[in-house]
Parts: sequence; C-alpha cells; structure tokens
Amino acid sequence: MNQRRHGYQQGGRLRRPVNVPLDVFSEEIKFYELGEQATNKFREDEGFIKEEEKPLPSNENQRKVWLLFEYPESSQAARVVAIISVFVILLSIVIFCLETLPEFKHYKVFNTTTNGTKIEEDEVPDITDPFFLIETICIIWFTFELSVRFLACPNKLNFFRDVMNIIDIIAIIPYFITLATVVAEEEDTLNLPRAPVSPQDKSTNQAMSLAILRVIRLVRVFRIFKLSRHSKGLQILGRTLKASMRELGLLIFFLFIGVVLFSSAVYFAEAGSENSFFKSIPDAFWWAVVTMTTVGYGDMTPVGVWGKIVGSLCAIAGVLTIALPVPVIVSNFNYFYHRETDQEEMQSQNFNHVTSCPYLPGTLGQHLKKNNSLSESSSDMMDLEDGVETTPGLLGEQNRMVPFLGTHLTDKQQLQQQQQNCCKQPSNGGGGGGGGGIIGGGGGGVVGGGGGAGVGAGANNNLQQRHNSALAVSIETDV
Repeated sequence: MNQRRHGYQQGGRLRRPVNVPLDVFSEEIKFYELGEQATNKFREDEGFIKEEEKPLPSNENQRKVWLLFEYPESSQAARVVAIISVFVILLSIVIFCLETLPEFKHYKVFNTTTNGTKIEEDEVPDITDPFFLIETICIIWFTFELSVRFLACPNKLNFFRDVMNIIDIIAIIPYFITLATVVAEEEDTLNLPRAPVSPQDKSTNQAMSLAILRVIRLVRVFRIFKLSRHSKGLQILGRTLKASMRELGLLIFFLFIGVVLFSSAVYFAEAGSENSFFKSIPDAFWWAVVTMTTVGYGDMTPVGVWGKIVGSLCAIAGVLTIALPVPVIVSNFNYFYHRETDQEEMQSQNFNHVTSCPYLPGTLGQHLKKNNSLSESSSDMMDLEDGVETTPGLLGEQNRMVPFLGTHLTDKQQLQQQQQNCCKQPSNGGGGGGGGGIIGGGGGGVVGGGGGAGVGAGANNNLQQRHNSALAVSIETDV
C-alpha cells in the first residue's frame, strides 16, 4: 500500500469514480495522506477554482478593523456590522422609491414670461425634507464604512480596483452633488446681485440642470448592488453572468439579426396598408424586439395578411433564438451554486482529524484510531506466522485502495469489492473464543473481544475461500 501511495504521490493519476460522493473521496485522500498536491489536483479536476489569497493587514488593530467590516463571518461583532449595513442599504432604497410618490413630491413655480407661470416638479430637495434627512443619515453610514475600510485595507491601490468598492463610491457621490445644489439654491435666495440673463437662456439652464439632477438621482439606484457584498446568491449570479458572456453575446447577436430581418420584412409587408403602424424600419424595431422576446405589448400590430405571416415567423424565430443559449446559462448557474454549497460543506468539516474511514464499519474505524494498530506505516503491517500474510481487515484496506485510486474496474466490480472487503457484516459464527466475525472473536463481533482469542479463532483456510464465505483468520494474540 505504501508503494501504491508513493506512486500516486510521484505523479500518478487520481480520479474519482462516479459512484463515490465528493466529500467521501476527499476524506479518502486525507485518510491515506496522499499529500496536498494530490488534493489540489483533485479539486482542480473537479472544477474547484483556487481562490486568490487575500492578504490581511500586518498591524493587529488594523487587522481587527478590516475583519470587522470586510468579513462578516469572522466574529459576532462583524455579523452585527453586516446586519446594520444591510438595513441601511434597504432603508435608502425604500426612501429612493417612496419620494417619487405624488403625495411626497415638491413642486416649484417658474416664471416663463412676464405674465405667465409654469409649475414643475422641484428636483432639488428641501433641506428640511424628512426624506432628505433620512438620506443624510444613510450617507453618513456609507461614508463612515467606506472610509474605515479604506484606512484599514492592506493595499490602497487594490482597494480602488475592487468593483464593489467602486459601487460604494458611486452610491454616495449623488448625495454630495445634490447637497451642493441645495447650497447653491440657498445662495440664490439671498438676492445677491447677478448679471442679467435672458429668459431663454435661463430656461435652457434650468432644463439642463434638471436633466443632470435626474441622472444623478438615477445613479442612486446602484446602491442595490451593495447588497451583493452580503449575499452569496447575488455573487453566484454575478459569476454566472461573467462565465456566460459568450452565450449572452450570441443571444444578443441573434436577436439583432432577427430584429433587423423581421422589422424590414414587416415594413414592406405592411407598406400597402392604410392603417399600418410601421411608418419606417426603425419604427418596426420595437415591434420586432417585443415579438421575438414573446412579450407582445400589442401597441403595434400588423393588419395585413402578409404582415401577420411575418409576425408569426418572428415569434417562432424568437422562441428558438432565446431557448438555445438559456440552458447553458442555467447549467453555469447550477455549477456555481453547487460548487459554492460544496465548498461551504467541505470547509465546515475538519479533514485533519478523520475518525474513521468512510467505507469501514464504524467500530473498526474507531479501533484503528484508538490503538493505531492498523496504520499505514510498515511497522503496523503485521506478518502472520501461520502462513497468512495479513489479516482480512488489512486486505480489505489494500483492496479498498483500488476503486478509489483510478483503476479501470467497472462500477459493478467496484461495488462487489467494496461489499466484500469493507461493508461485509459479521456472519453468524461460533461461540467461545472463536466466533466467525470479520476480525473478531467472542461471539462474532467485528473487532472482537471477550472469550480469549483477540482476533478470532477460525480456520486459516478460510482465507482461500473468502469469495464464498465469511472471512476469518486465526491469530493467537490480543488486539
């Protein structure tokens, strides 16, 4: 067995049979001490991408702060900080949505002419507005969190390369721009002398300012991506989209071809109809997109026979176009999801202390650990005096290496060999000191005790008949 293990450590092939679970095979690698190289190669073959090692700050206090704000699972206090952060993010998103309700909007009167006025929505919030005050509290937390994480990070340059940190910066910029606008409007109320501006220029400046403020307010919606820092599901979705960029690109390319093709076809098919909705090919782009994605708003519909035929073909082509790359994207999502769950399960287990081999009976595995009598060293591989080279238990261990180390046995042979060597229950043996257990005496136990003979009194010739009956050997020594 040592030679076999040495062969795999020196570059042998290690493959997991399809009928062996991933976690069980990982325990086998740890149990037989094949080494870290074999473990890394196995994880690479199974699709587990080695995560980059993230450095920690060298200063102890700085490290504690970094773990507190960056790794929620590091401590109970870090979980509390993460919960507060999620609550503030959700609160800011709720405020962003509620302030657009008609009953919460603020309106302002604009002078359009000397004798006319115009009422429009005021894009600049009042400093006493409750929504603005709650937004200020949220921004104070976001700014504090971002500043602390920046001061505690081990690498300032890599801090700005992280996408999540860029999103955090973008999420707080609109507030400070809005605050500067509020301060500027407060100065306008002081009746400071200004250069005369024509009404047309003033109206143009107001329209430009309103457009800029609306874009800035729209940027606030990116705060929802801050939740991905605390959500494994959003992280898996992001990895899925990143891994499926090729399929998404093909999907968009196919849709583009279909939109151009069917919008042109429906335009010429409806050219002779008086009530046609398709005045030009660009006008038909919207109809083609809605039809190919099977949404079908119904705001634009063909009225002629040929137009309806083109519409039917467009709908069928859209179903086929969308259905082809979707299974690949779903497969990528399932892969990342199961990989994440498997990694969490494997990390939760301590593989450095394997109590028993998974395919050995429980009592035997505990006995191996307790007495260290059946370890993998050469001193523990006992030579028997009665013509028997090794005990059936050790034979079982050696044979059990075969299906786990990439041999070309069929699944049926693997199951038979595992059943014979590892999972075989004790037979109804004799009494006294020589019951017919696998390695047991005294009433047929798995690892027997009681009755005198430690490893069981049976017939030595049973070793030659182990494929037909229960295995037993005779050793006159205590376990």
